[in-house]
Amino acid sequence: MKRNRLPRRARQTPDSELLTRLATRLSQSSNRIEDAYWEARLATLIDRLLADDAEETLVTVLDQLYGGGSRAYDELADMIESCAETRRAETNSGLDVVMIAAPLLAWSRFQIPSGSIPATQMDAIRVHLQAHVLAADAKLSLSDILYSPDQLPQNYVETAQLTEKLAKAAVHGRNLKTDPAQLAETMSFLSDSRYLIGAVAVPRGAAMFRWQEDDGDAAESFRQWALQGGDAIRPLLPACAVEFLPLLAYHAAVRDADRASRPWSLRSAVAFLQTVLNKPAAELRAVVAPFHDRQLEEFRIGFVQHGSSDVVHGVVWPLLEHEDENNDAPAQIDAALREAGITSVLMLDQRFPLEFCDDCGAPLYPNPEGEPVHAELPEEQAETAPRHLH
Repeated sequence: MKRNRLPRRARQTPDSELLTRLATRLSQSSNRIEDAYWEARLATLIDRLLADDAEETLVTVLDQLYGGGSRAYDELADMIESCAETRRAETNSGLDVVMIAAPLLAWSRFQIPSGSIPATQMDAIRVHLQAHVLAADAKLSLSDILYSPDQLPQNYVETAQLTEKLAKAAVHGRNLKTDPAQLAETMSFLSDSRYLIGAVAVPRGAAMFRWQEDDGDAAESFRQWALQGGDAIRPLLPACAVEFLPLLAYHAAVRDADRASRPWSLRSAVAFLQTVLNKPAAELRAVVAPFHDRQLEEFRIGFVQHGSSDVVHGVVWPLLEHEDENNDAPAQIDAALREAGITSVLMLDQRFPLEFCDDCGAPLYPNPEGEPVHAELPEEQAETAPRHLH
């Protein structure tokens, strides 16, 4: 999700100064050979900082470079992510390892499961990943947890630590045993994402994925994974509507899920309201408004029934990295709502403050009068609704 970067004065250290200089030099490079020189030096420094738990140094330099008008921020962010999610072979006979994630989107009137995956499902998932997604000689490790967003690594250092554990298991083709009691509690939402996380190990320079092979095709790999791998995963998610997303390297997969979860949340909300209110989507109306802190942070969508101003449900559409006031979110929101069957969409253009309920902390959503209010289902339907509404 979008990281709020607020101006601050930070103490410069030799590491932060070197990090800034190397990222800047990389952004100014004009050829691949020079790129490789700066990338190697930058990766060596970042690897050391990750091993030293120097999260603050990495984030401070990213904050300083953000919005500076050069490519240095993007180069540094890409390299930090790469170092956190990969382990590079140190010799020609060594193994390259990348941490991967297979995201899925789910919604349910009941709690969406997360946590430990039974051994039978783990075996089936491994078979389908090896058959449809990974290259022939790739070794695989999977964590035996279906992760919720709350349980994912929360920073670069934690990501690198999980990568290290999975990499050691992948070298031996073993799964990683994870104690769910050591993970954060999962919040319960109407719609949410879940993740299978693992690591792939291959000889230096070899293909990792099926689509890297001569007869491979990325679209077909994903189709088969969603079809056959989905059959192995669905028993983990009873009473849930599920949509599978492509398996990618860890950070790319999480970003992909962040983007896909926004229209998914809107479609889920409309399906949920049709069920609990026993009304077609055409009898619902959506009110869309921008909400600001120091800058535009998100759009909030309030759902009302025709002829009423009471907001019965709400959805947050957060801005992601590099999105700002000039993004096309209103058009995307309108398209997603109409695809879900909502024919009446009211777009408000005034600035709303980023307000939350003082009692329960829930976001306030816009009503047709342009007022931010609490979303409340009619009393007779509220008892069967999830406690938290994404």
